[in-house]
Amino acid sequence: MTSAVPPPDVSIVIPVYNEEGILREAITALRHGLVQLRAELENPDLRFEVIIAENGSRDGTVEAAEHLAAEAHADGVEVRCFSLGEPNYGKALRRGILEARGAWVICDEIDLCDTDFHRRALELLRHGDCDFVVGSKAMKGASDQRPLFRRAATRVINGMLRVALDFRGTDTHGLKAFDRDRVLPVVEACVIDRDLFASELVIRAGRDGLHVVEIPIRLAEKRPPAINLVKRVPRVLSGLARLTWVIRMGGKP
Repeated sequence: MTSAVPPPDVSIVIPVYNEEGILREAITALRHGLVQLRAELENPDLRFEVIIAENGSRDGTVEAAEHLAAEAHADGVEVRCFSLGEPNYGKALRRGILEARGAWVICDEIDLCDTDFHRRALELLRHGDCDFVVGSKAMKGASDQRPLFRRAATRVINGMLRVALDFRGTDTHGLKAFDRDRVLPVVEACVIDRDLFASELVIRAGRDGLHVVEIPIRLAEKRPPAINLVKRVPRVLSGLARLTWVIRMGGKP
């Protein structure tokens, strides 16, 4: 009788949209990085799963993700994928978190796959130092190498979240890691998708009394953003208005 494969300890959720060009290279590099991470954490039995959350791609991303998931590897890193069928970052991230099986969940970006953040975040979570880790590209000690326009946009949205929702951190979008059992009720309570799901998740976690810690990251993207920043502005403003209405005023989404 064959014994059942144990569930992963860590789930890494990566939303992807039109990433055929870098998907295989990025996932392959991530697998190698996770094997090295086991050694750094001195835990050779640590098991990982990578969940590729495809959402509405128009290139060959779906097929590339399915091929990666079907390939067999002996490194203890399982790759799974699903296709949402519509371009919706927040909805894809939310579903990936809900489908994750690990005790700890890491939300990553395909053009980052930052195993240094993984290591530092897992050390905090494993030792019970916090419930939720945010990788901040805007706090002291961070290195944000994106174009000036994108760096300014991050500070503008953070300022808007501070005014509208009394957000006290420095970043909400990008790298995150958390204790799945503690954060799952927060995920299920979120009502905003698309661009501001990540912001709602971080803000609700803090408002619900979870211990949220920020750590600085080094951000150097591998390619230009898949979605034009200017085109996202109307969606972000609309989402912020809805988020403020739901959280501040107790309104229905």
